[in-house]
Amino acid sequence: MRVPVLTYHAAIISGTDYLGNDHVALASDLELIQRFGLRIVPLQQVVNARIGRCEPLPAGCVALSCDDGTDYDYRDLEHPAAGPVRSFHNLMTDFQFRHGHEAQPGLHMTAFVTADPEARQRMDQRCLQARGDFNDDWWRPALLSGRWAIENHSWDHNHPELDSPGPHGIQRGDFANIDRFEKAEYEIAQARDYIDQRLAPSRTRLFCYPFGHVSSYLHDEYLPTRGVELGLDAAFCDGGEPVTMDSDRWRLPRYICGWHWKSPTELERLLGTRAM
Repeated sequence: MRVPVLTYHAAIISGTDYLGNDHVALASDLELIQRFGLRIVPLQQVVNARIGRCEPLPAGCVALSCDDGTDYDYRDLEHPAAGPVRSFHNLMTDFQFRHGHEAQPGLHMTAFVTADPEARQRMDQRCLQARGDFNDDWWRPALLSGRWAIENHSWDHNHPELDSPGPHGIQRGDFANIDRFEKAEYEIAQARDYIDQRLAPSRTRLFCYPFGHVSSYLHDEYLPTRGVELGLDAAFCDGGEPVTMDSDRWRLPRYICGWHWKSPTELERLLGTRAM
């Protein structure tokens, strides 16, 4: 099993070109995936195969994820630099309208979302357009659409725009600073509780390290024990390689748009050698 996990950030919009606008990139990439004859599968299915809940996935599978959980995942927007921008959700809808449901019956995106409303408000004010575009009211309709999973990207991303030090002496801007139990409970367990309350009876089963920063404490101690108690099946970072049966369950790799590939040509090369 070799499954590339492609990751996007809906807040990356600096113009209308592929590089610098993850919405343009996703629209292009969906078409490339279709032309290549690859099959999109839910990220949870990749995890289920990795941990032995189902058979390893066949060659030619790819999974999609996105990080942070801005409204742009689900809602269209008018952007000052890019004009009208289709959300990730509506880009998938457009794709199915063009090709039909049977072209990609497993079309699915996993959104790793930031839980804390106050942190999201701060990031909206300082990192987005200060228009209130970092909400959680879209999580449930996205989930109910059957095209999305909503998963845990921590309580507040330990974002550098937050006051530092934070609770429990957390130094902001580096998730590797989550290196003790009380810090991990603050960032991961608290986020699990908040997100699950809004998705009940569904619940979160995956975690994604903010910034891709992995502390040895989280990886070696907290997630394999307390994480399992919380219902987590696996954790994702970056890594730049496909998920295989030998991949580290608590550090599963992904490819990040704009980092591991920057153009359709680079993605074509990546998928041509990694998804077989």
